Amino acid sequence: MNVPFERSYWVVPGKFLAGCYPGAKQAKQAHKKLVDLLDSGIRCIISLMEDYETDWKGQEIHHYEEELQAIAKSKGIDIQCVTMPVPETSIPTITGMRQILDIIDQSIKSGKPVYVHCWGGKGRTGAVVGCYLVRHGIAVGKEALQMITYLRKGDVARHEPSPENERQRWLVYSWRQGD
Repeated sequence: MNVPFERSYWVVPGKFLAGCYPGAKQAKQAHKKLVDLLDSGIRCIISLMEDYETDWKGQEIHHYEEELQAIAKSKGIDIQCVTMPVPETSIPTITGMRQILDIIDQSIKSGKPVYVHCWGGKGRTGAVVGCYLVRHGIAVGKEALQMITYLRKGDVARHEPSPENERQRWLVYSWRQGD
């Protein structure tokens, strides 16, 4: 199944997509990413980013929610945007991770494919993907991390680890099926 843009990957084809911030420096490119997310069937977006995050050059990151809602409205699509902020390079609390996973599960159960992202799509997003895989018994521990690597095979940043750091990988290792 095709992905809407190169820094995204399907965790569950047609149901759960993960990746990087769906924006770009050029407004036209950013608009295209949002259109492509909607055209790929995404109906719920979960951002793991904090409101005040900046890019690697210290530039403020453009919030896309209003533009996404306008595009969705013009297409007659209902899109849900959820922010579950996790500090850069950090992990959510156990309760926070369960809430994120519950939103993903509820969205999928409601027939609304979901996109989960952080800034780079590797650290916080990788931790969520890993815990999702464990929760559903798809893979556990090291296998979950290997599966993330496999799922990201089309990502131009696939050579960079996901999750990015030991705390994030520890969360995936320690997560339990059903949690």
